[in-house]
Amino acid sequence: MKKSYKIDVDCANCASQMEAEAKKTDGVKDASVNFMTLKMQVEFEDGRDPKEVMERVRENCKKVEDDCEIFLK
Repeated sequence: MKKSYKIDVDCANCASQMEAEAKKTDGVKDASVNFMTLKMQVEFEDGRDPKEVMERVRENCKKVEDDCEIFLK
């Protein structure tokens, strides 16, 4: 399953770091961040709850950029 999330991040480097952290999160099959559109695309592993996984993605991203935001629908 793939989902798209609106993000708030200040620079392209921070967006790249957010992408790397998202990809390392358990339950994420793949992730990409587009700084120009301020969107994060996340593909989840089969059988994983997107809400639960995205909470961990948000926590991991805040470790590298504490003022970033991922708007969970």
